[in-house]
Amino acid sequence: MDPKELVCLAARLADEKKAENIKVIDLCGLSSLCDYILIATATSKPHLDAVEEEISKKLKEQGFYKLNRDGGDSNLWRVSDYGSFLAHVMTQEARDFYALDKIFSFGKEIDFKKPVKKAVQKKTAAAKKAAPKKAAAKKTAAKKTTAKKAAAPKKTAAKKTASKKAAVRKSAAKKTAAAKKTASKK
Repeated sequence: MDPKELVCLAARLADEKKAENIKVIDLCGLSSLCDYILIATATSKPHLDAVEEEISKKLKEQGFYKLNRDGGDSNLWRVSDYGSFLAHVMTQEARDFYALDKIFSFGKEIDFKKPVKKAVQKKTAAAKKAAPKKAAAKKTAAKKTTAKKAAAPKKTAAKKTASKKAAVRKSAAKKTAAAKKTASKK
């Protein structure tokens, strides 16, 4: 389930529990905070508890858990962080005071009641022809990579042999130089 579907599901759950003035705001690419904001109004503390609990319970059943929660036993406002979206459930008093609708007015409001459309790519005739070419190109690239990997140990072995030979030559040259020095001193 993508984030947009998830936040719309949460909004529908709040709606089922009779939350009022529900808004889902799309902040994708506009905020580093999250991709979506859900704002819902509850009429009392028990209503606030019920809306928050319904969203939490149903999303858990779908395999989505809160990353964080704030507001604990607050009578005014609860916020649940689901990673890709924040769910704010608050009383009208808190909503008027904090004015989250105005703060996030730069985002686009989403109609959560409509089903979320998924982007469907249609393959054109040109795309169908290109697909086998891409597959062939991937196979060729894989063969080249395998050939390079097979050749790589030989190169390193050759380099090691060459470096060993060079080391032997250097030590032999040092021995010869040392022998010449001792012979010249005598």
